Amino acid sequence: YRGGWVALYFYPKDDTPGCTVEACGFRDAVPALRAMGVEVLGVSTDGVENHGKFADKFSLPFPLLADPGGLTARCYGSLRSLGPLKVAKRHTFLIDPGGRVAKIYRKVKPDEHGAQVIADISKLRAS
Repeated sequence: YRGGWVALYFYPKDDTPGCTVEACGFRDAVPALRAMGVEVLGVSTDGVENHGKFADKFSLPFPLLADPGGLTARCYGSLRSLGPLKVAKRHTFLIDPGGRVAKIYRKVKPDEHGAQVIADISKLRAS
């Protein structure tokens, strides 16, 4: 993905209310984001099979990456341990064409997030 923008978003669990709203918001934002040269990647600790069902059910046009051990989420400071259960926190990272993190969202409102990312990418690209 080097050479283009990436919206890397972590989310707790496939097919749950907040995660579905957030994923569908990104789904609806994909045409505008791709027109700006942005690729969307979703990451959770769910497995590949769950991701496939979730993506099919909601027609998600972007990859969902399986991080079952939470290693990637941990590297981004986005892993929450609930006893033996490990889930990703709802965080998003905008990565610039040079591979640098340009913006981090630690407090995400799922129903507004897709539009917020579009607006922020527009600002970041202009600067």
